[in-house]
Amino acid sequence: MYTAVNTAAKTAAKSPVNSAVNTTAAPRDYVHGYSDHETRRLADQADTLAALLHTGTAYPTGSRVLEIGCGVGAQTVHLVDGSPGAHLTAVDVSADSLARARARVTAHAPGARVEWARADLFDLPFPDASFDHLFACFVLEHLPDPERALAVLRRVLRPGGTLTVIEGDHGSAFFHPDGAAARTAVGHLVRLQAAAGGDALIGRRLHPLVTAAGYDDVVVRPRTVYADASRPALVEGFTRNTFVAMVEGVRDDALAAALTTRAEWERGMAELRRTAEDDGTFHYTFFKAQAVSPGPPRPRP
Repeated sequence: MYTAVNTAAKTAAKSPVNSAVNTTAAPRDYVHGYSDHETRRLADQADTLAALLHTGTAYPTGSRVLEIGCGVGAQTVHLVDGSPGAHLTAVDVSADSLARARARVTAHAPGARVEWARADLFDLPFPDASFDHLFACFVLEHLPDPERALAVLRRVLRPGGTLTVIEGDHGSAFFHPDGAAARTAVGHLVRLQAAAGGDALIGRRLHPLVTAAGYDDVVVRPRTVYADASRPALVEGFTRNTFVAMVEGVRDDALAAALTTRAEWERGMAELRRTAEDDGTFHYTFFKAQAVSPGPPRPRP
């Protein structure tokens, strides 16, 4: 079994290949940070969106599943719930995140069959064709070269095995009341993520990315969230505790980069919070890609 302890020395001895969230980057490269606030936000997001994002994802008993970039285990607990008989391996580059993930899963499902590995996405410590299924949620958006990452992952996926990738797209955020300052604040997050090598608009690119990485039978479907006063759980769980909290989390970075002033930032956040009031509405689209591996990538000539 590969564990956070067993692979820590190997991972620490190498510099990251790319700046990926929870898989290849140092904590400072993750645009949202590694604070307790971010841990809570990730958990709120995963729990609120579990039915929306995980519907249709259930792995057979005995199948070998690899979760890439498990982070604090926010999605891992839902993989365990949806596929209790699968053999799940969860990978992350951060020892602290792995410890939090292990604790979360143990508290949620003490008997869950999960192995934990601290490893680099671009140098996974597994033999070829080790897994039947790969799962990655909110990982590609933080990678400078997501196509290469997808291609590299084919090595550990058996021929005929499946890939599931879920990403958001901040360009799909529409809300009422609309506000120029709110849209500008969201735009600051997009710019900061781009400066860190990521793409907060990656959802719209999933089909061409997965196809270019060499997978077959690529299908991408939108998963839309809409929240208004008739859906108070979504207003609280998604509008307030996921999206607004995510934008609020980059305040200091936006100010440090001179993208905005304190007054402009507070005006934008006030407009965003307004969308969670009784007469407000919020819309956002996630994209879920599923594909099949034809086999490991061929060496380039």
